[in-house]
Amino acid sequence: MSTASLMAFYCLGTTMTACGSKTDDPDPVDPGTGTGITGTTTGSSINFTIDLTNTNIAPKLVTGEKFLITGDVLVALTTAGTYVALSKSCTHQGTQLVYRIASNDLYCNNHLSIFTTTGAVQRGPETGDSITALKAYKTALSTDGKTLTVTA
Repeated sequence: MSTASLMAFYCLGTTMTACGSKTDDPDPVDPGTGTGITGTTTGSSINFTIDLTNTNIAPKLVTGEKFLITGDVLVALTTAGTYVALSKSCTHQGTQLVYRIASNDLYCNNHLSIFTTTGAVQRGPETGDSITALKAYKTALSTDGKTLTVTA
């Protein structure tokens, strides 16, 4: 059986859950206009603040129903109730990751890699290639819970 045939068979499976099933993959928050985000969200000098009271962000990010992608960073409220900020791109081929609430991990739809909320590789790509951990950023929630600061 060819690689393509094997992959098609794997994707179809018996439960239709592999290869892009989005049953527990929320879409990222779309901050829209008036994002409530200030600072540097790209490059090597990540240092930004998220206004968690902003009406474009708060309803989903604060409740953990969605995650936020801003610049080069993915921000999520984990099932443990803490915020994490990690590189938004898979270290295999740069595909944008999603935070999966049900499994509390970051997932790559391209080759099915999985990363923990600390950025560690939980499962490498289906291609068998080796990958590295995600860049993790520091998060600090203000004492009043109204802002989250992310720094390199």
